[in-house]
Amino acid sequence: QVQLVESGGGLVQAGDSLRLSCAVSGGTVRAYGMGWFRQAPGEEREFVAAISRIASQTNYADSVKGRFTISVDSAENRVYLQMDSLKPADTAVYYCAADRNSSPWYAPTRRVNYDYWGQGTQVTVSS
Repeated sequence: QVQLVESGGGLVQAGDSLRLSCAVSGGTVRAYGMGWFRQAPGEEREFVAAISRIASQTNYADSVKGRFTISVDSAENRVYLQMDSLKPADTAVYYCAADRNSSPWYAPTRRVNYDYWGQGTQVTVSS
């Protein structure tokens, strides 16, 4: 059973940076399409970023394109989300997710495609 554990969240000011980390256990990170989602209070969980199993193809939500970067460290069996130029609108609980059936070259964007989820890490951006 794959387990995902996020870390790296916190309270920052607008314009600051954070790097979220997702530790993968019970499986190899390169065996899955990996994604980050977020959920603000009273809102639906929304797609943020994803990376494919091979070739490191990526997809981003329009709201974070150019500011966030997703990456995989195979040696550490982790996936990262580098978040720059943070805005108060980025405040949410951020979740790491793994898709076991994704195409090798596609970074899955749909929540329903993902099979495994972490417990989430809170990111709060003050103005």
